[in-house]
Amino acid sequence: MEIWINPACSKCRSALSLLDAEGADYTVRRYLEDVPSEDEIRDVLDRLGLEPWDITRTQEDAAKDLGMKDWARDESSRDRWVRALSEHPRLIQRPIITAEDGTAVVGRTDEAVRDALSR
Repeated sequence: MEIWINPACSKCRSALSLLDAEGADYTVRRYLEDVPSEDEIRDVLDRLGLEPWDITRTQEDAAKDLGMKDWARDESSRDRWVRALSEHPRLIQRPIITAEDGTAVVGRTDEAVRDALSR
């Protein structure tokens, strides 16, 4: 199990506390420092069953500067979104937990973190 975190994020710290309390075996990835490649983002999106715009923090300044709220949300625009997430990792929703069964969850709630633990 791997968890993508920003240490300054309270949701990330909460998820880590819950994983620790449950005795989970996991690896931390500080994704702002160890930036995921476009292929890694595509893999996580497949595991999540989501599209890149579903995990984009559109209220971040970088998203506003890029005008992402006006970007098309369709298959032909998918690569553009993935590239933006790789170039601006702060836009990635967090934390993301990759479960042992090959799936992933956005662990913003205790329920989502427990869901990842149960997989």
